[in-house]
Amino acid sequence: MEQKLDLFDGIVSEIRFQNDENGFCVLSLVAGAREETVVGVLPFVREGERLRVAGRWVTHAVFGRQLQVESFEIVTPTREDEIERFLASGVVKGIGPTMAFSIVRAFGQATLDVLSQNPERLAEVPGIGPKRAASIGKSYAEQFETRETMLFLSKYQISPAYSMRIVKAYGRGAIAILRQNPYRLVHDVQGIGFKTADRIALSMGFAQNDPNRLRAGLIYLLWEASGAEGHVYLPRDALLAAAKALLQASDGELENELKALELTRRVVIESGAEGERVFNEPLYEAEKEVAKRLIELSSAFSGQGPVAGEEELAAFERGIGIAYEGEQRQAILCCLRQGLAVVTGGPGTGKTTVINAIIGILQKRGRAVQLAAPTGRAAKRMSEATGQEAKTIHRLLEYGGEMGQNLSFAKNEDSPLKADALIVDEMSMVDLLLLRSLLRALKPGTRLVLVGDADQLPSVGAGNVLRDIIVSGSLPVARLTQVFRQAAQSQIITNAHRINAGEMPLLRNRDTDFFFERRQGGRAVADSVTALCLARLPEFFHIDPIMEIQVLSPVKRGEAGVFALNQNLQAALNPPSRTKKEKRYLEQLFREGDKVMQVRNNYQMEWKKLSGEEEGIGVFNGDVGRVTGIDEDGVAVVFDDDRRVLYDEASLSDLELAYAITIHKSQGSEFGTVVLALAPGSPRMMARSLLYTAVTRAKERVVLVGSEASIAQMVKNAQTARRYTALSERLAEKRGEGGSFTP
Repeated sequence: MEQKLDLFDGIVSEIRFQNDENGFCVLSLVAGAREETVVGVLPFVREGERLRVAGRWVTHAVFGRQLQVESFEIVTPTREDEIERFLASGVVKGIGPTMAFSIVRAFGQATLDVLSQNPERLAEVPGIGPKRAASIGKSYAEQFETRETMLFLSKYQISPAYSMRIVKAYGRGAIAILRQNPYRLVHDVQGIGFKTADRIALSMGFAQNDPNRLRAGLIYLLWEASGAEGHVYLPRDALLAAAKALLQASDGELENELKALELTRRVVIESGAEGERVFNEPLYEAEKEVAKRLIELSSAFSGQGPVAGEEELAAFERGIGIAYEGEQRQAILCCLRQGLAVVTGGPGTGKTTVINAIIGILQKRGRAVQLAAPTGRAAKRMSEATGQEAKTIHRLLEYGGEMGQNLSFAKNEDSPLKADALIVDEMSMVDLLLLRSLLRALKPGTRLVLVGDADQLPSVGAGNVLRDIIVSGSLPVARLTQVFRQAAQSQIITNAHRINAGEMPLLRNRDTDFFFERRQGGRAVADSVTALCLARLPEFFHIDPIMEIQVLSPVKRGEAGVFALNQNLQAALNPPSRTKKEKRYLEQLFREGDKVMQVRNNYQMEWKKLSGEEEGIGVFNGDVGRVTGIDEDGVAVVFDDDRRVLYDEASLSDLELAYAITIHKSQGSEFGTVVLALAPGSPRMMARSLLYTAVTRAKERVVLVGSEASIAQMVKNAQTARRYTALSERLAEKRGEGGSFTP
């Protein structure tokens, strides 16, 4: 049962800590003989002020009893001693303790009225001239407007942390801007979405059919579709149906506002095979640009003959004493002959072998080769497999921040990468906007090799670029299908290919790297997973139960879903202790020592390497780390690559426990031991692609916990949710304009 909010009203006697950037505060609040410690986001609070706070009582392991604030109100002081203490706190520039005494002595209980309505009267006080009176009046007005804005926003259940962001975005004119069009918040303030802005607008009396509301709702649905489902566009009928359900507006009203968005180029509408499709303008332009740049790169070496590279490859084979198999030879030659090539195949088919050969041959030519992958974990794996440095795409391009809907990188058309060839691994994870930024940073004539498994789950972001490139038939693709003997000895790889082919995995083989624990029902599955992670696997294989075992589940909710599993595993693997500090945020409790994951791209988050020699910005969806400290400043997390990040109250929504994660979140990662929790679920979540992806995340061993029926349900379900993309069509169209490539 959730703890009830407690109310407390008192005077701020001491501010022990205050962060002006995020508003986090630790202060003492006094009411009569009672003094309490209050912590939370309390921006612009000063000593001497009266606060009315609502929060929950907690007991900190070091600092004892505290009231964690969820909302607060600054109460205007009315007694002369309270007014004097308020002004003496320094809240108004130009007034210190001595001047506060003189002003209150002159005006008494009317002091604040004088400051707000007749500040020129301050010149009546000895020591204050007309110029200083005007300056004090201006400072008080600014302070009053900020507080008024905070109070205004609190009426609409906007947290103090987000209220601070709004004040910083709009300044003194915040209330006027919001009264005119609160839907601006969606575009102007990070973390505030359409539903929050809509709640404010409707509470302020905006009509359901207000044009600003309908346009904001249509744009929201398009961006929501790209973020949640990966769509680049939506069919017009599907968009209007979703908008009608969300906005409760008529067909005619929605049609009118969609047309208005098209006229202002905020959306693009074009005809497709299934009818009209509606794009957010940035994604439309990105898709067109990606198609154009891919074809241009592919055409750069189109004049080479069919025997190009044969002698080089033969000499390389002699030099290292290896003879490549037929598919591998063709893949290597394809990459040497083409300006752009795709290498795709399942586990154990030799993708890394092909990459190493390409690197070796190109470096013998004296070419500069760079390697990249979408995530830190994938880049680390690539470095280990090749012996060469691999960077995340963001680091390779020198990420510099966000500019509207676009990402800003130091490497671009004006400052391209100094590389003759670029090899990108785990391409199934790369979304449309990131690929565009990557292509912009390649100078003409740069060789590009894209490597990935097209049967893996697609990117979290918009697009399905690897599959679209392959399906288009417009670019060179080398397919690896043969599983090599050493890889075939792994039941993980054998079963992955069986699953991908629609066959049941082999579940009864002993002494392998693939285990099955038969359990019926969500509770039994969850209990077995906890037992495996707590003792059985760590004791038998001598591994760290927190960082060397990764629990996966296809679903978030339910007894065997990620949320419940994380609670169970946190309690078992990192139980409460007097020596471990804790921080509660909404439904989550973070504890020092916890395994956590960043769950969305945050391009503004600052980090610093533990060595102190490197710092930067950007923490990305899927990054896994461990909580190393909790204090008044926030929650400190160290990620796998030794980046230390401090999460304040406003950014904790980006962080989740990661003892268990969804299969979607595991993309691009490899874990020594994977424990897969499988309880019966909906067809959408019990799909073959999910099971295939989960199994292929395991490097050393995988344990499936569930029933044969659940596994069979996933193997049989080959349906994948369609992503609305047009890249394959655009590639075919561009290839038609420029002629075919030489295979």
